[in-house]
Amino acid sequence: MPLVDIQLIEDVFTPEQKKEMIEKITDVMVGIEGEAMRQVTWVRVQEFASGAWAIGGKPLSTADVKALAAE
Repeated sequence: MPLVDIQLIEDVFTPEQKKEMIEKITDVMVGIEGEAMRQVTWVRVQEFASGAWAIGGKPLSTADVKALAAE
């Protein structure tokens, strides 16, 4: 059974967006492996606190990610 991990910074995506991610990723896996895999495809969303991730040695906050998305 496949297990797909999605790791996000908290409060960047809405509950509806996370639900959509889960549905679409499941659909992609089923497209590759076949419909029989739908019931055993696990998708796990893990959220990390703002500032717990860093890029280039600089902590990345929720506000930073939202600013990048707005560009």
